Amino acid sequence: MSTVPPPPGEVRRRPPRDEVRRALLDAAARTFARQGIDAASLDDVAAAAGFTKGAVYSNFGSKEGLVAALVDDRVSAYLDLGLAAVADTDATLPERARMLGDRLTAATDEQHDWHLLFLELWQRAVRTGRTDGPFGERRRELHAAVAAAVAAHAEEAGAELPLPAGSLATLLLALSNGLAIERLVDPAAVPDDLMGRALALLVSGAAPADPVDPAGPDGPDHR
Repeated sequence: MSTVPPPPGEVRRRPPRDEVRRALLDAAARTFARQGIDAASLDDVAAAAGFTKGAVYSNFGSKEGLVAALVDDRVSAYLDLGLAAVADTDATLPERARMLGDRLTAATDEQHDWHLLFLELWQRAVRTGRTDGPFGERRRELHAAVAAAVAAHAEEAGAELPLPAGSLATLLLALSNGLAIERLVDPAAVPDDLMGRALALLVSGAAPADPVDPAGPDGPDHR
């Protein structure tokens, strides 16, 4: 399946199927993010991975099959990353939320291609109305898994949630996606600890104090 022939007299080891799939998925994430899903061809993806187009067909069946597998792969990785970030059961719920936010912010920098691809997948789903496709289905599964994790961690920490777990899951995903977009455009506007601090406030139910107006009755300029 490799596009590069082995030197004369050398027999090339056939890579395991799992290795081929992993290489193709990683190449698809890079290629689709940079060229766009519709503009990129399977030849482009295969070449980026070092295989022929036949490798893509034999592993995923079609371009849409590859896209669906990529969505499944990246959403699963996102969930695993989040669960690992809050694995410290000795931490309070706000502390876990802060660790989660900090880790997701770091992932924004590490997985630049995935965020670009996410935006295109979101646009495709909204424009076509196909929210019941692989992207929409996996998003709903992710939301349910996040809500269940929030509820479980709150119970384990003996903390009362300020909102239902499902609502907090929606806010968590919205914050993660929105801040990732802002950070891609203007990194300085999204400090490394911003999401962590926001999530800690969110689960604690504590509202930040209103800023003091220097000219107001409690400000230094009041006479």
